[in-house]
Amino acid sequence: MKRIVLVSGTSNPKLSNDISNILDVPLVDPQIVRFANGEIFCEIEKNVRGADVFILQSTCPPVNDNLMELLIMIDALKRASAASITAVIPHYGYSRQDRKASPRTPISAKLVSDLITVAGASRVITMDLHAGQIQGFFNIPFDNIYASPVLSTYIQQNLLTDNTVFVSPDAGGVDRVRHYAKKSKTEIAMIDKRRTGKNVAKAMNVVGDVYGKDCVIIDDMVDTAGTLIEACQALKDKGAKSVVACATHPVFSGPAIKRIRASAALDKMIVTNTIPLCEEAESVDKIVCISVADILSKAIHRTFNNDSVSSLFR
Repeated sequence: MKRIVLVSGTSNPKLSNDISNILDVPLVDPQIVRFANGEIFCEIEKNVRGADVFILQSTCPPVNDNLMELLIMIDALKRASAASITAVIPHYGYSRQDRKASPRTPISAKLVSDLITVAGASRVITMDLHAGQIQGFFNIPFDNIYASPVLSTYIQQNLLTDNTVFVSPDAGGVDRVRHYAKKSKTEIAMIDKRRTGKNVAKAMNVVGDVYGKDCVIIDDMVDTAGTLIEACQALKDKGAKSVVACATHPVFSGPAIKRIRASAALDKMIVTNTIPLCEEAESVDKIVCISVADILSKAIHRTFNNDSVSSLFR
């Protein structure tokens, strides 16, 4: 008889608890110990022999610690004779390093995929990959679930007006924005930006009509928020009535939260809980966090029952 086991890492305990409650499956919290020299030790205190195990762990900051913790948990479960091990990674770290951008640089997203596979994962479920081609780095089943059903519902219930325009912060996100606009039957626009360095971008031009419009920027993640604030200011300079930003992954590193709080051009920031918000981010009124626990729970349930998850892709 098939048996499901949910194992939670330490990266996002609230999301793990929400998924456990929705599925009505008890959560296994492995005993994870960090030695004085920084090494990680893990012990699974429940019998998982022959079980289908789902590990819930985001590789969010601190990225390297959470990634190593994930690999060690996978190895522990493999050696405990789990029938299958599915790594549920709401935020896939290193996803921006998906190609050689310049000579003598690594493709770290491929390295991470190799580590997860060699550690013993049978399948990976993640959400809103920064680069879709990362799926091809894996030789095991890989499901990239989209947050668009959750974000679209929020937008339609709280933000959508007769003058709404969906905006892509760069050329690479146009397809994503077009999908949102098609659902809501609105127009789209795009920010033409030039990147001058790592985590440094300068918004240059707005492509499309945004004058007097309620602009909704759609992106997959917000890191230092430099690009985002530049985009918001560019839209306001072109006469936008209001600017709201939506992103799946709130990385919020460095000065991101201060920039969001201080920006007069950004009216509201909508994010999901693939990465837990810090106390400073939770204190900012314009930052709204919505949960993806329900859609991830559906993906886990359907995977366990060998049902199709294709309806969750869009």
